[in-house]
Amino acid sequence: MEFDTAPFRLSGIVYGALLNHLPAIAALGDAVHQPPYKAPAAAPVLYVKPRNTLAGHGDAIVVPQDAPELEVGASLGIVIGRTACRVAEQNALAHVAGYTIVGDISMPHTVFYRPSIRFKARDGFCPMGPRVVPRGEIAEPDALAVRVEVDGALVHATTTGERQRSVARLLAEVSEFMTLSPGDVLLLGASAGAPRVRAGQRVRIEIDGLGQLDNHFIAEGGTP
Repeated sequence: MEFDTAPFRLSGIVYGALLNHLPAIAALGDAVHQPPYKAPAAAPVLYVKPRNTLAGHGDAIVVPQDAPELEVGASLGIVIGRTACRVAEQNALAHVAGYTIVGDISMPHTVFYRPSIRFKARDGFCPMGPRVVPRGEIAEPDALAVRVEVDGALVHATTTGERQRSVARLLAEVSEFMTLSPGDVLLLGASAGAPRVRAGQRVRIEIDGLGQLDNHFIAEGGTP
């Protein structure tokens, strides 16, 4: 999937960030000090959503036979516009081309240590869209309302705030140890309490200023 309007030609490389929402970290309680975690993460906990996971606005998402329900993590997608390598936090946003809506789909799981590829990288598990909004049109990316509707009913309301790492800080800390290239997408991360859905349901993710991302879920082997 590509957004063809320069400079938003996506590379297909999407990086997710786990446990960036402070309430999600708090929900772990004392478990964060126990194995396998042993201590709160000192750096961003990343994972990759490979190209096979990419889907677009309006696409059907397949619910695998071994997963009766899926978790829908609504996330702000940070689209890289300039090569970012060891950028300072105060300059980080200058490397952002724009923002988009991402549905970070995963099979429900309770352990976030070294996230399993099989939970997060099934085909179609990363719908994005409907477009990339230029950075200049979003005055405060860390204060956007986020809503998730399932079959027309509001089931989750949060914001892009309450983050351990803001958009700029996350970009700065990630680029400290890896280079992000134009077209890459870095996810700010889903909020605590992400809703779950089953085959036959429709999901709409709305983020203020970015529009809405619609997808429907079908059983494996079903009709799109």
